[in-house]
Amino acid sequence: MNRQWIYAVRPDGPASVDNFEYRETTIPEPGDGQALGRLCYLSFEPAMRTWMEDFITYMPPVPLGTPMLGPGVSQVVVSNTPALNEGDLVSGMMSWQDYQVVGEQARLVPPDTPIPVMLGPMGGTGLTAYIGLLDIGRPQPGDTVLTSGAAGATGSVAAQIARIKGCRSVGIAGGGDKCRWLLEEARLDAAIDYKNENVAGRLAELCPDGVDVYFDNVGGDLLETIMGHMNQGGRLAVCGAISTYNQGLRRPGPANMFEIIEKRLTLQGFVMFDHMDRVPEATRDLGQWVAGGEIAFRTDIQQGFDNIPATFLRLFSGANQGKQLLKVRDVDQTLTGQ
Repeated sequence: MNRQWIYAVRPDGPASVDNFEYRETTIPEPGDGQALGRLCYLSFEPAMRTWMEDFITYMPPVPLGTPMLGPGVSQVVVSNTPALNEGDLVSGMMSWQDYQVVGEQARLVPPDTPIPVMLGPMGGTGLTAYIGLLDIGRPQPGDTVLTSGAAGATGSVAAQIARIKGCRSVGIAGGGDKCRWLLEEARLDAAIDYKNENVAGRLAELCPDGVDVYFDNVGGDLLETIMGHMNQGGRLAVCGAISTYNQGLRRPGPANMFEIIEKRLTLQGFVMFDHMDRVPEATRDLGQWVAGGEIAFRTDIQQGFDNIPATFLRLFSGANQGKQLLKVRDVDQTLTGQ
């Protein structure tokens, strides 16, 4: 039996568990050059909400009536390719079902790398943070780097890379617990609690000389506020816009767009998939920083196949503490030879 969560109904406004439907079907069979993977973990990204809309972003919409897509790790249980062995763990774009066919291009999880690390700081979120900050933001030692969503999976890595690169790193997050983590564990220079503090006022206090690089995960009103505090020649790496994802509408651009002209700002969106040539170097650096304790990270691991839709929705209420994952099952050690 192959359990699935089907994308059944397109949302009209915020997404809910009613947009998904549980089904059971037969287990697929891999063809030549393919393998069959059994799902172990799923990862959840805010951008997945945009895949549910009926328009093309950097990803085509998930078709109605098919399993919902999302990053994850599966274990190979049958292989018809020499590139993958039974027992191998592979990461990449999976779907919300127990069994799925994976191809030879699947990304192998390195030996002794815990799955939460592979799906977190060394996964798509870590790679996105690395590429967005270093290639798009281009921080220089001594720059002031501001990150929104700084306690999240992507923002926390971006903010810590800024610190590693000799910048003054300031993070924006929601709630005292998240801000304390940024200061004590991630070792940022300062943190702003947008839920309980006036962001514009705190920026004036903490960044009196302005902001050189802004790593944006939020968009909306916050982006407008930050643009007013950017330095001349500042760079804005636009990674996401979680403040608008679950509204079901595309919000107009910032009202203060003249700031871009007046301050000669560079505001650039990016998608990690366009920079795949950077993955080997990014993976090496991120692995070294994680192993050396330079990058702290938190994972919020929910349990059980039945909880997949509800776990996805935690992203939009702020309930998650760090990278949102869900464990479907343990790795089968008998397949790995251990």
